Amino acid sequence: MADIEIRVPSLGESETEATLISWLKQEGDHVAVDDVIAEIESDKITMEVTALDAGVLKKILRQAGDIVEPGEVIAFIEPGAEQGSAAEAQPQAAPVAQQKPVSKLKAEAKVETTELPEAPQAKQVAAEATVAPTQHVNGNGGRTEERVPMSGLRRRIAERLKMAQNTAALLTTFNEVNMQPVLDLRKRFGHSFQERHGIKLGLMSFFVQAVAQAVAKYPALNAYIDGDDIVYHNYLDVGIAVSTEKGLVVPVLRNAEKLSLAEIERQIADLATRAREGGLMPDDLKGGTFSITNGGIFGSLLSTPILNPPQSGILGMHTIQKRPVVEDDDIVIRPMMYLALTYDHRLIDGAEAVRFLVSVKEALEFPASLHLNL
Repeated sequence: MADIEIRVPSLGESETEATLISWLKQEGDHVAVDDVIAEIESDKITMEVTALDAGVLKKILRQAGDIVEPGEVIAFIEPGAEQGSAAEAQPQAAPVAQQKPVSKLKAEAKVETTELPEAPQAKQVAAEATVAPTQHVNGNGGRTEERVPMSGLRRRIAERLKMAQNTAALLTTFNEVNMQPVLDLRKRFGHSFQERHGIKLGLMSFFVQAVAQAVAKYPALNAYIDGDDIVYHNYLDVGIAVSTEKGLVVPVLRNAEKLSLAEIERQIADLATRAREGGLMPDDLKGGTFSITNGGIFGSLLSTPILNPPQSGILGMHTIQKRPVVEDDDIVIRPMMYLALTYDHRLIDGAEAVRFLVSVKEALEFPASLHLNL
């Protein structure tokens, strides 16, 4: 019986290479169906390579730390052989090993969106590195420096951030929104919403729907520049990012303009759960026409988010803070949030960006205009 080829699985859109992180089985080890054989990390996601047939891992062709390509053969399994007795049959084409995402994200990973966090601490990066860190000690009180290689995900984040700065004409406009109407609605209908839909009524769904209303009025915020052309979308795919120790992964909420609050909450919860448990697949990360970033979950009061190329707009949410504001000539205390919209000024004029952000603000301050479906 011919040996089974173990190949690098498909990595998804625009992904042409990955790093072989580790082998969980060694040559001569017995392999059962669905056993995890190896782990690979692309620019966007870490995945497990599993066995489709039982046998013995006969030959490993690539080592940990090697750069591999989709479809490349990295090992052979001899089917039906006993452990340690692999035969020397010539390898022939056979089924490809199944891909599964690996549960590398911490259970406490938080749903945010594409505001990229600061670089992780050295000890976190060291855990990801495929090459052992090097440590240098000088003679001045035993102070040390530690050098570790960047992970593929961190390199990809760095490349895309720099590409955004080098390509787009980035500009940010700000506003603030009174969150009292949204908070009152959640307080009044939160229990019945959860009873009816089986999920809590959060904040992100309100912002997604507010953006959907705003891009319907100002479609350039949901478009992008491709050479000398402008590409418009008749749909809204919103990047909903999950922040982890490894960096940022950004699964996409599809056709957000058609979804009710309950549908948005349910899909966001699904994306977050699968990210925490290792269930994200490459297709979950494809595309995205607009992004929303929530630095407020980390306590950020105000920031200037950066675009997620080739998108032309990103909305920054921030922490809700009680502040004195003037209403009808009276000073009152309201839960306020600063909003930031970074946009590509090559495509979007300042007046259009300001009106877009005002539209988002108005939708949040009058949430009855949204698709509540309570």
